Amino acid sequence: MSAPLAPSRLGRALGALGALAVVLATAFVVAPRALAGDFADERDLRDAFRAAFVEYWRSGDRDFSPALESVVDYWFRYHVAKGVIAALLLIVLVALGALLWRAFLRGRGLGAGRNAAFASAGVVVTALAVFSLLAVMANVQGAVAPYASLLPMLTGGDTDSEHAETRARVRQQLAESVSGNGETSPALAVMISDFSLYHVAMAVIATVVAIVLLGLSVVAWKRFPRSADTRARRVLGSFGVLAALSSLASIVVVVANTTTVADPGPALLALFDGGW
Repeated sequence: MSAPLAPSRLGRALGALGALAVVLATAFVVAPRALAGDFADERDLRDAFRAAFVEYWRSGDRDFSPALESVVDYWFRYHVAKGVIAALLLIVLVALGALLWRAFLRGRGLGAGRNAAFASAGVVVTALAVFSLLAVMANVQGAVAPYASLLPMLTGGDTDSEHAETRARVRQQLAESVSGNGETSPALAVMISDFSLYHVAMAVIATVVAIVLLGLSVVAWKRFPRSADTRARRVLGSFGVLAALSSLASIVVVVANTTTVADPGPALLALFDGGW
């Protein structure tokens, strides 16, 4: 076990990591759009995607039109930027949380108020780390299948007659494809394929996360009976339960996405009916 940091060094380390976390959290919100370029805001992106999709669908081609290719490439860069920033934030939050929990466990004699502050900050940072992990997962999925990730932008909100007509035709073809009573056009085949890839990506990501979390839970529970300190046992038990429950949640995500991959048509049809 590493030697405890001196109070002054601990304070500097916590301050530096906390400031870095704030910078990265801010960058996660504002930087990806600027780094990816091309579109001013979400409405601009949605309008461009809808117009490009209508053109692509009416062309009957399998390959993306230049306009649609431009939107999909932007969305890929956006998710890469967001995923990288979220991963960096996760690393910083894990390091910050480790320092806070270590300070809490070694904080006997520092006063109840200071120990409570370490514990409260540790809980907040742990929760933020979980959200950062979810952000990494979602953005890796979006980067793997950016076209499918854009499809929800075809639904909801204001729509013009061309878009409404095209969406109705997509839905009709999907319904016929699901029932087995119609042919699958090249554009629809691409959509179904990328939609399936989108869910394959999350199934793989969630499987990896479930294995890692299960391993962390096992480590925590192995250390639990070896610790004679009540405070340490409480922390280890809490992390063991959190990791185990999170692992189970990841397994549910794996099952749901695997089920969609096995038969993507109905889920894609539900998307165009207004669900996801």
